[in-house]
Amino acid sequence: MLTEVKNQFKVALLRVKYALEREMLNKVTFISNIIFMILNNACFIVQWIILYSLKNDVGGYSFKQVMLLWGIAAGTFGFSRFFFKEAYNLTETINTGKLDTYLIQPKNVLISCITSSVEVSCIGDIIYAIIMLCLYGLNIKTLSLFILFIVLGGLVLASISIIFSSLSFWFGRAEMIANTINSLATNFATYPDGIFKGIIKILFYTILPIGFINFLPVKIISEFNLSYLLIVLLATAIFISLAFIVFYKGLKKYGSSNLMNARI
Repeated sequence: MLTEVKNQFKVALLRVKYALEREMLNKVTFISNIIFMILNNACFIVQWIILYSLKNDVGGYSFKQVMLLWGIAAGTFGFSRFFFKEAYNLTETINTGKLDTYLIQPKNVLISCITSSVEVSCIGDIIYAIIMLCLYGLNIKTLSLFILFIVLGGLVLASISIIFSSLSFWFGRAEMIANTINSLATNFATYPDGIFKGIIKILFYTILPIGFINFLPVKIISEFNLSYLLIVLLATAIFISLAFIVFYKGLKKYGSSNLMNARI
């Protein structure tokens, strides 16, 4: 079992490596995509600088904590869409029959599919995330937790996309649902959770699990809490498991289109 997991992990990394090498063939485009993504993210700092010049805190967050929140949000987004780009195109893959390609391969269908290409501009998100961490305060403890939460959060984001995209197996074109969920998770992730109340906050720990991806990690890095850390780890395991369960339940209903494309 462990050997199989290890081999699948190696194959996934090789897929990402080859996809990255393809993107790097045009170095000008490769570098410019990264730079423009960093600049795009940096533009939003201005609004927070203006806001904090008027108030000392927003939703219980200091300016440094908001920078940390932005860093985690950018990092999880970048990590998830860089390594698992096709998790966000899964509805198209299912509906157009492109899933056929991965069914004939002797590796895990889901992992092979979602790691088959990379989003180069997301490297800019990851670099921006590190810059935000430096603004918050960089040390071994914060860096270690920061990296951990970026990886865990990225896995949860990809899992959510897989879960809702897999509805296409049952309901046909479910991309609107998946895209809406992905968009909401991204947009709400950059605002302090203290400004949200009632049912909205409940949604952040269920359908839109940005509470586990962003809000709890900020609290843990600001003031370490082992209970919160265990909750984040458990939530990550649950959402990953659900993603695999829902996808493979749906895969049983998949109808091949006989569209065969070679993948290297």
